[in-house]
Amino acid sequence: MPEIDRSCALFLDLDGTLVEIADTPDQVAVPTDLPPLLARLKELLGGALAIISGRPMTDTDRLLAPFVTSGAGEHGAAIRFADGTVENRQADVVLPHEWRRQLEQGTAGWPGVSLEAKPHGLTIHYRLAADREDDVWKLARQIVPENDPQFCLMRARMAVEIALKGTTKGHAVEALMARQPFRSRVPLFIGDDFTDEAGMIAARRLGGQGLRVDTTFGGKPAAVRAWLRQSADRLERPVAS
Repeated sequence: MPEIDRSCALFLDLDGTLVEIADTPDQVAVPTDLPPLLARLKELLGGALAIISGRPMTDTDRLLAPFVTSGAGEHGAAIRFADGTVENRQADVVLPHEWRRQLEQGTAGWPGVSLEAKPHGLTIHYRLAADREDDVWKLARQIVPENDPQFCLMRARMAVEIALKGTTKGHAVEALMARQPFRSRVPLFIGDDFTDEAGMIAARRLGGQGLRVDTTFGGKPAAVRAWLRQSADRLERPVAS
């Protein structure tokens, strides 16, 4: 288990990493002690803590309120820097209405399959209908052309993401690491999903580490939170003279 020190920059996924996966995105439960824990760590790391999520940042902010920090939403489609400025990649690009209509019609008779609309894209969840995985992918591939210039399909945990092409959590890590307070720090990315791999790769390429929740923390967000709490306690101890 690596140790967080004051030279680190911490990049954290939300669902499946900091909080337990729920049946649907709106059912996720945030432990009451998580926001203050993140605030402690942010202060101890000089502000170098970011939440890198597939959710829109407005959703992440709502769940973690009153805690607010740098981060990215929709896998890097929107990036918020430490000064509060937000960079939206292809801000004017939105999911075609016809695609959403076709997805709604195509999944209407599939109990357990749900659509999560986002500012730039959409997620098709089949967690409650695992037997529909092949059907969901077939439908998504029929609707989203492989050579579409703006959108692509991304594999997620029991879900299919229709996301902006060229936006990944790796790009978000690189963009944040290029600015203060992240610049010149050692990045540490923690995630649980396929979509987190790009963030882990970017962290390693920049001299840091990428950790998977399943292999490092036994697949348990509670273990991630416990490790973060222990790290904060250790960083707050006076340095022995």
